[in-house]
Amino acid sequence: MTAISRGETPAPEGLRFVHLGFGADAVAYESAWQEQRRIHAARFADEVPDTCLLLEHQAVYTAGRRTSDDERPLDGTPVVDVDRGGKITWHGPGQLVGYPIQKLPRPVDVVAHVRRLEEALIRVCAEFGVEGTRVEGRSGVWVLGDPVDQRPALGGLQLDFDPRTADELFDPRLNGPEYAPSNAGQRGEDRKLAAIGIRVAKGVTMHGFALNVNPDTTSFDKIVPCGIRDAGVASLAGELGREVTIAEVLPVVEKHLRDVLENTVLLPRAV
Repeated sequence: MTAISRGETPAPEGLRFVHLGFGADAVAYESAWQEQRRIHAARFADEVPDTCLLLEHQAVYTAGRRTSDDERPLDGTPVVDVDRGGKITWHGPGQLVGYPIQKLPRPVDVVAHVRRLEEALIRVCAEFGVEGTRVEGRSGVWVLGDPVDQRPALGGLQLDFDPRTADELFDPRLNGPEYAPSNAGQRGEDRKLAAIGIRVAKGVTMHGFALNVNPDTTSFDKIVPCGIRDAGVASLAGELGREVTIAEVLPVVEKHLRDVLENTVLLPRAV
């Protein structure tokens, strides 16, 4: 495995990348959150350029402001409640996390910022031979499943009897591994490769994205990831059927983030 350098990636101007820690140096969530707040304040004061923190986290569940109680782990596993948008997710080894801290024109167009992050990550996936896409109404980067009439039956039942089609509160955590988010690919369903959840304060962005490179995706099975019950999760390694490392993906992510974030004309939200 190629070693990952720590510290700042030098750039003459524009977006600055800072590596906080990977592998054995994976970062506790609270430590990275504190660093985000420090950089956010400095960016607001124009003391630093736009900055993207890149890292792996130690394993943790985090819940955005819209998370419902019935989406959290059933076994009482601790969850860190955070001030970003979105719902509950997991971070941990094998997942590349990025926190772009960027000053945007006001009034801030939050949706446009999310679309830019999605575009960069779609390009990353394409470079590795995975077709990532958007799903209307669901942020992040997805691998689309098979047409519904071509998906395998669940639990030996026909699709007409899939309990999720009639019960929007169906809980996959209580109904066996065939419904687990980590098995969405085997079911031929849509599956999320990269989650996005952000916050904008004083015109400066925080939080960001989590790209599943080669994590243990069964970590998502304790929760209802992003509050979505009829789809699941995926990883680059799982989709490709081969080992993919954070070290391989890191420079590709930097390249496409730089290209998208630096070469887009930033406009305020239309009012």
